Amino acid sequence: MTEFTIDELMSVCISRQVVDGEVLAQGINTPLVMAGYILAQCTHAPNVRFASAIGQSICQEWAPLGVGRIEDLWLGKGLIHVGFAAATADLLPNYNPKEFFRPAQVDSVGNFNNIAFGRDYYHPRMRLPGSGGIPDVTTYSEHIYLYVPRHSRVTFVKEVDFVSGLGHVPVRRRGRGANYLITDLGQFDWANGAMRLTSYHPGVSIERIQQKTGFSLEIAPDVHETPIPADEELRLLREEIDPLNVRKLETLGGAARKDLLRQILKAEDAF
Repeated sequence: MTEFTIDELMSVCISRQVVDGEVLAQGINTPLVMAGYILAQCTHAPNVRFASAIGQSICQEWAPLGVGRIEDLWLGKGLIHVGFAAATADLLPNYNPKEFFRPAQVDSVGNFNNIAFGRDYYHPRMRLPGSGGIPDVTTYSEHIYLYVPRHSRVTFVKEVDFVSGLGHVPVRRRGRGANYLITDLGQFDWANGAMRLTSYHPGVSIERIQQKTGFSLEIAPDVHETPIPADEELRLLREEIDPLNVRKLETLGGAARKDLLRQILKAEDAF
């Protein structure tokens, strides 16, 4: 068995959620997700299209992951270029794309928060990146997916401080809450409207996952170990899709993340 890292496993799991022919929405800084999207096109979903926030375009072809020069690559491959407002208001509702969001907080019904930690909006403990178009998309879309690179009780809480992404709640009139979640510990869904463990990653126990979650998890009757990446999936990730290891930035923090970022920028000659 070829050894693999958690970032590789997460990207592979994301790729396996893609269905051929879908439009896949790419966020501004979501390399774990983009690696998975591209892997899907290279393996089982050749007819997907990418709705890229990087370059504000719809693309058929893909570019290897990068940091300093990635926007040039996506701009050059766009089939059509639109502004952010036009994409959000006109194109995306019609294409109904699949999109993975990275929440800072998630509760048991899938409400999520990217606004701030702390209930006082004007004096929060920490200001987060913001909601962007999340409140608009999650109120009507049926293709909301989530990912969390570091599973902890900081993220999985009984009640989110603010709701920027709408979950499985009774007031909903359109769309649905999140379909799926991948973390560094396992895979989850909301089949019954509450967060449910469907698979645990190799070397991880159900007990550990529950300990790192701030509310009681449902457990799927057929819960099982997450299938490992195939050798060809790993080769594609390492050699063609992301040879600079950009996807790893989402799993690292502190000095390790800064060191890798410097290495990537140097390799791109982007200083």
